[in-house]
Amino acid sequence: MKKITMRLKSKLWLALLLVLSLLISACSPTKEADVKSAGGNEPYKIGAVLDISGNSSSLGVPERDTLLMMVEKLNANGGVKGHPIDLTIMDNKSDETESVLAVKTLIEKGALAILGASSSGTSMAMIKTVQSEKVPMISLAAASSIVEPTSERQWVYKTAQSDIVMINKIISYLKKNNLNKIAFLYMNNSYGDNGKKAISAAVKDSGIDIVAEEKFDANDKDMTPQLTKVKASGAQAAIVWAIPPSASILTKNFKDIGLSIPLIHSHGVGNQKFIELAQGAADGVILPIGKLSVAQQISDNDSQKKVLESYIADYSKKYNAEPNSFGGYAWDAFNLLVNALEKAGPDRVAIRDELEKTQGFVGISGVFNMTPQDHNGLKEDSAVLVQVDQGKWKLIE
Repeated sequence: MKKITMRLKSKLWLALLLVLSLLISACSPTKEADVKSAGGNEPYKIGAVLDISGNSSSLGVPERDTLLMMVEKLNANGGVKGHPIDLTIMDNKSDETESVLAVKTLIEKGALAILGASSSGTSMAMIKTVQSEKVPMISLAAASSIVEPTSERQWVYKTAQSDIVMINKIISYLKKNNLNKIAFLYMNNSYGDNGKKAISAAVKDSGIDIVAEEKFDANDKDMTPQLTKVKASGAQAAIVWAIPPSASILTKNFKDIGLSIPLIHSHGVGNQKFIELAQGAADGVILPIGKLSVAQQISDNDSQKKVLESYIADYSKKYNAEPNSFGGYAWDAFNLLVNALEKAGPDRVAIRDELEKTQGFVGISGVFNMTPQDHNGLKEDSAVLVQVDQGKWKLIE
């Protein structure tokens, strides 16, 4: 009898807690209500799918922080023609299936456009959904295949420089330094595969030979076996297409086995986390990257300089840390979308059309000039070559 009484009391407490919870929810304004009251007009809903946790978190976290900062600033200044931005950010956990589920959820909630994802694989996973639902998407990842061919990617754009843009920068460096035999190491995923395709195309008729080709998984903890083969190959330089943490592990392994040839990474390592995880082994690494990391070293006449310095100042004040290229991709995507919204209003088709008309937009990653045949809009002048020197980025070309 005592047990029955206790169960009844427990059920009554649960019922009471449920009633209290409902009362509190009814009294608390929703996120959308908060946004609406801030601008006075109906909010423009947008969504972001980012790799905030998982293997690509070093990309997604600064992108999330940048978007939160920019939405706050924009809404404080009246939003888009009086319409505040209602941004919902979802973490795909660096997983392609989670990316699909997230983008479907955001579209069902009425998102006018999608920003993301952070990496090539998670971005590629969302394309079928945004294409079929006719929702504009601006990826923050690098693989050319995210936006190519444009005849099959009418709704997809991206802000990171494409692999071929960066590889052409590397090829120029190799030729200038008479490095004709290279090793190519890459992640076993969409980003790595696209890098492999781009390097294979770029070396044709260039006089440069790939004498070793090795791949590894994003979760691998030791790339010594692959690097041992590189060491025996006679390669004069090693090019790596990867992101942290695997890119950092490989860099440490590279130094540990005594390889002394130039180590050239992709822009996938364009953040301080890569340097930190490499535990001192990153010094000497060369890579093509956007100008953000060396903003103070570029010419005052560069059209991007003021934009770069403004972003650095805003981000540093907000987070007490310097931004990186990945946050820059989010800055570009958000501003490209806002520019489109200002002209198109809450119309997905019109937003898509305005994105494709983008010309002369000075961003963090470069000056964007998009066309129906080019949904990235960045050329080689958007990148510079840098070298890691005592844990810092140094402009070399």
